[in-house]
Amino acid sequence: MSASRLRRVAVLVLEGAKPLDVGIPAQVFTTRGSMPYEVRLCGAAPGLVTGGDGLSYHVAHGLDTLAWADIVFIPGFRLPDREDPPRAVVDALIAAHDRGARLAAISTGAFALAATGLLDGRRATTHWHYTRSLMAKHPLVQVDENVLFVDEGSVLTSAGAASGIDLCLHILRGDLGVAASNHAARRLVAAPYRSGGQAQYVPRSVPEPLGERFADTREWALHRLDEPLTLDILARQAAVSPRTFSRRFVEETGYTPMQWVMRARIDMARELLERSQRAVEQIATDVGLGTGANLRLHFQRILGTTPSEYRRTFAPGE
Repeated sequence: MSASRLRRVAVLVLEGAKPLDVGIPAQVFTTRGSMPYEVRLCGAAPGLVTGGDGLSYHVAHGLDTLAWADIVFIPGFRLPDREDPPRAVVDALIAAHDRGARLAAISTGAFALAATGLLDGRRATTHWHYTRSLMAKHPLVQVDENVLFVDEGSVLTSAGAASGIDLCLHILRGDLGVAASNHAARRLVAAPYRSGGQAQYVPRSVPEPLGERFADTREWALHRLDEPLTLDILARQAAVSPRTFSRRFVEETGYTPMQWVMRARIDMARELLERSQRAVEQIATDVGLGTGANLRLHFQRILGTTPSEYRRTFAPGE
């Protein structure tokens, strides 16, 4: 898929739609020079849609927009476990998927997606408050209540509203590369990347000073990826034991410290491949992987492609 091809994004606003869930994809993918997307808000029919939390929406487009879209976002809505969306909405989502569109649900939008049957036998998630309801209403869906988002290829789901940002950035990374995703994250003042496997919430109180210290350690490490970064070095920087650091790091990021460092290095390599003409051997040195062979090994393992192929896909003018 060309990184520069215009992609058409539909945001499907259902009755009771949650404001943040509607706004996130509309803002992340808003049309601008650096973002090859066109966004349209639609509903079951054009006109006024009564939303949740005291807001309503006036949408200019109806369900025919789903036949136009490459990506369809389904924001969360109030009381999703009470009844399914109208049959016409469900049929339009199925038709869009059959035509090749990706369907991405934010929060309780997963209930509308599950009503299509497209999640049957697949992993999915939703807001933690509704995971048991989703399991009960759609027992064929493999509901994972401990993740931020799930990417099953043509169908994607995310947890609460903030994880909708993570899902959108994840889609951006796949479409346009890490540089575009990081640029969007900076614009949103959001974390550049949180693992989809990260827990929705930590089930016990986390002392704030230690949480801030771990965030500072991650920021410190990002500026030293070309240097040796071991578990002991990171734990020393955070002023905790390696065992405590490792356990708490997994809770906060969904990765072990060394997995996180490796992915950070691969991310930096991706951005250098996109934005510079440096040789693969030089990039390997710049990101702390030593040799081009080592970079190629981990690039293939994590991304399923080679640095050269990645550069051909995402570098401007390639």
